[in-house]
Amino acid sequence: MAAELKLVKLNEGKTKEIYELLDRPGHVLVQSKDQITAGNTVRRDQMEGKAAISNKTTGCVFKLLQEAGIKTAFVEPHSATAFVAARCEMIPIEWVCRRIATGSFLKRNPGVKEGYRFSPLKLEMFFKDDANNDPQWSEEQLIEAKFCFAGLNIGQCEVDVMNRATVAIFEILEKAWSTQDCTLVDMKIEFGVNVTTKEIILADVIDNDSWRLWPSGDRSQQKDKQVYRDLKEVTPEALQVVKRHFEWVAERVQLLLESKNTGRVVVLMGSASDIDHCEKIKKACLSYGIPCVLRVTSAHKGPDETLRIKAEYEGDGVPTVFVAVAGRSNGLGPVMSGNTAYPVINCPPITADWGAQDIWSSLRMPSGLGCTTVLSPDAAAQFAAQIFGLNNHLVWVKLRASMLNTWISLKLADKKLQECTL
Repeated sequence: MAAELKLVKLNEGKTKEIYELLDRPGHVLVQSKDQITAGNTVRRDQMEGKAAISNKTTGCVFKLLQEAGIKTAFVEPHSATAFVAARCEMIPIEWVCRRIATGSFLKRNPGVKEGYRFSPLKLEMFFKDDANNDPQWSEEQLIEAKFCFAGLNIGQCEVDVMNRATVAIFEILEKAWSTQDCTLVDMKIEFGVNVTTKEIILADVIDNDSWRLWPSGDRSQQKDKQVYRDLKEVTPEALQVVKRHFEWVAERVQLLLESKNTGRVVVLMGSASDIDHCEKIKKACLSYGIPCVLRVTSAHKGPDETLRIKAEYEGDGVPTVFVAVAGRSNGLGPVMSGNTAYPVINCPPITADWGAQDIWSSLRMPSGLGCTTVLSPDAAAQFAAQIFGLNNHLVWVKLRASMLNTWISLKLADKKLQECTL
């Protein structure tokens, strides 16, 4: 590897090595190792092939998160056992998110039975200190530590951002794993400050050392590193069993990037003059990964053609959401809603002169019609995405990441304003 890239070792941990890439400022190489450990290396073994398995798992997980809209340090794969990442100064906290009570939580909380379900999620943090077995910390301890990484002071705002991001990341991966009938029980992640952008991003790795996975919610079928922790004796045969579990996860995690459930949005505009409004809807739909078709038809001037177009999209079996774009008197939405069982969204292009009057044709519906009305093209696409997200996790995760990013942008804007005021 040293012959391929100009490297300087920055750090070495239990399961990976970090190298500075001299030819790529602001980037590092994360090299996995064929080592598996438990109990802060009280137990440590070589497991041939683990580096490649872990690297494959991390690559797929980060790809899913990045395509959803989560900011991560992952840049690109380099080899079977290494990837390129943005260089970060790591925040020495493990953020643990739990859906089901098990493991160390039960020891620290006697009386809680294994299997207790946390709704909302249980969030904990642990200071990375091997000598003291990674003690649990409170938010107050983290804030009072007055950490500063890459020039960013870690205060209440930054703690809140990591808190929210941890929950969102867990929910995204939980949703994805549910498509494989696999329960994400708990998970640990780490954040760093990007040395170039000075922002907090998800860093380190997320592999089969990072979580507990129970197929069908059954602990006896667990596929994660807990299998290794539970070994009474480590033998070559036992390590092969552990390796097969890790390989199972690495294969399944690739399926998280796929969805068998497809759908589309069909935008019907009453006039070609509404094309700009409709193009905005299409652009927003594509940002969620939803195909979008634009058609021109008038329910007033050509109702037979409108119903023919409707039947065309009903007849091929593809789940469809219709969006009706009609100014003045909106006949499209009500006619479509009265003649299809598919969802219909009104998104009229309101004008300044008659908009206040025209909107009533989209709001006052006869009984038996269920079309809803939104005015923003982005909102129409978002509502369609929420419908498809019920059965398509790849759409849902984009919605969830968008919620997080909106919250973070507001939080940072408030912080900036408060700093200016002070």
